Amino acid sequence: MKKILFPTDFSDVANNAFVHALEFAKIIKGEILLLHTFELPVIENQFTPDSYFSIYDSMQLTQFDMFKGQIPKLRELAEKQHLENIKLSHKLVEGDLIYNIKRTIEEENIDFVIMGTSGATGWEAFFIGSNTGAVVSAVNVPVLSVPVEAEFTKVKNIGFTTRFREKDKKSLRQVLKIAKKSNAAVKCLYVKTSKSDIDQEAINQWEKEFLNEPIEFSVVQSDLVKENILDFISHKNIDILAMITHKRNFFSELFNPSLTQKFSNISTVPILAMHEEE
Repeated sequence: MKKILFPTDFSDVANNAFVHALEFAKIIKGEILLLHTFELPVIENQFTPDSYFSIYDSMQLTQFDMFKGQIPKLRELAEKQHLENIKLSHKLVEGDLIYNIKRTIEEENIDFVIMGTSGATGWEAFFIGSNTGAVVSAVNVPVLSVPVEAEFTKVKNIGFTTRFREKDKKSLRQVLKIAKKSNAAVKCLYVKTSKSDIDQEAINQWEKEFLNEPIEFSVVQSDLVKENILDFISHKNIDILAMITHKRNFFSELFNPSLTQKFSNISTVPILAMHEEE
């Protein structure tokens, strides 16, 4: 059974993403591990050593009580989605969020991470400096980021951007497995720039190899890569966009306000960040 790690701070942003995590677990027949982390503050030296323990014990107890009180609310969300049968387990740990996510991925053999994201600048905050963006860079499993504006709808079209490299095929096949389980189509986009070294023969080979799969290939000749990806999301009715994170700075440029304001629906599209094969 596939395992999904769901880091949460129990905010509205996280709870919205939790619905997506439940539905994703249903698609892949997976289970969810909830992770909440907290950090204890540095105690100033005016406190006596004996005071440290009572302060820390009190703060840890507060965190535990809060955590214990939030779990039933998430189970209620699962019931509302009629997904109460999805297996849920939970973990409360002290320490740095990124460190604990990485450690949990290794210890629990996690297959996917799903997190919520928000911010006044939407996706820019995700890719430039938020916790979710840091997780994308730090871990070696796919990360599904869900913007707070994204209400879950049935996944019908999964977008996948490619450069028609041989090593992109592994990620495409992974996306294809997810699509088949949800009866969705996969729509691939390649923006062929003036610097592209991919010839038509390579494109034809890909189309031939995936001829019998529910995949549609689109090739656009343009140097406006970011704009064409956004246009692709809008015009192809993409529900989830899968992208390979070969350039993190490209992601931060892709979803900046000057572009996204032209496409009102972009902020509601979850992104599945997949890692480039070496």
